[in-house]
Amino acid sequence: MLLTDSIRLVAGQRVGLVTNHAGIDRAGVHAVEGLRRAGVRLTALFSPEHGFRGLVDAGESVASSVDSATDLPIYSLYGRTSAPTSEMLQGVDVLVIDLPDVGARYYTYISTTIAVMRAAAALGKSVVVLDRPNPIGGAVQGPVLDPAFRSFVGSLQVPIRHGLTLGEQARLANAELAIGARLTVVAAAGWRRRDDATVTGLPFRAPSPNLQSLESLFHYPGTCLFEGTALSVGRGTDAAFRQIGAPWLDTTRVLAKARRATLKGVRFESVTFTPVRPGDGKHPDVPLAGIRFVMTDRRTYDPIRTALVLLEAVVAVHPDQVGFIPASFDRLAGGSTLRIDLLARRPVPAILASWKPGLEDFRRRSSPFLLYR
Repeated sequence: MLLTDSIRLVAGQRVGLVTNHAGIDRAGVHAVEGLRRAGVRLTALFSPEHGFRGLVDAGESVASSVDSATDLPIYSLYGRTSAPTSEMLQGVDVLVIDLPDVGARYYTYISTTIAVMRAAAALGKSVVVLDRPNPIGGAVQGPVLDPAFRSFVGSLQVPIRHGLTLGEQARLANAELAIGARLTVVAAAGWRRRDDATVTGLPFRAPSPNLQSLESLFHYPGTCLFEGTALSVGRGTDAAFRQIGAPWLDTTRVLAKARRATLKGVRFESVTFTPVRPGDGKHPDVPLAGIRFVMTDRRTYDPIRTALVLLEAVVAVHPDQVGFIPASFDRLAGGSTLRIDLLARRPVPAILASWKPGLEDFRRRSSPFLLYR
């Protein structure tokens, strides 16, 4: 859409491009190649978490480098700095952002986008976001972030599954965080909020090393919560974020409790898996008793409710081993209330009901910034 409808936004300007390996179009052409073919003057590249090639594990610092194909500098925004410096932006007039978000609040690409917007605003440079469909659709689920728990994995006051595109999040952030960036979002054509990636016909490219399939993206808003416990989510396996496990997990008892809940769109399987280094920092190279999540209907599946049902069951069966890590779990949950509720054995339906006022407020606040029906 930038090249066919909005080329004026970058014509004749020096462009800094924030992207990674997954910044491709319908034909599989990468943004760097597509922009250069169109005569756009690229002067610098910037990469988010996982690096320009998308090969670096979560949380690992990424060094700046040079793109061998173009000789352009690749400035890492997940290393010594999380925002472009004035030196990095000396030869840039406009910053273009083309990042594949995954539809969950934890994912750090919106935090990188916010950092870029702030840096651009400070120097009077404009920002153009090349929007992409939300790959898991526009459903809204989970608790809204408590602003006291803002972090790089929770920069906006939105639910865990927010249903927004990166462009919509950028518009919301620009207003609610008073960034003041000269922001333009080039909207995706033809996307409807009820559509997920299976409907768009767009190619899937894994946005990071442990989200290797579209199904993993659907489970991720729920299973990522287990990162704040003693259980593994299968990092370093071929089904990361599609399974949970621990050496002590009694899958028979846990599943017996979990299956009492009426969960739509998903079923469970008992599995054994072995996380590998360096992907999993909890039980690397140890065979684990595990539970595999298998999505059966993406339209009715609620990954966060599903995760809560499993957490409830694990707390009931293994109260002394579930091992909540307060700082980590609360950062992911966007507050301490969920952990406290689970440990207090508050029923899942009551927890879900407690989120309704926050979700209603979120829908009201986000409405002015929506770009799609």
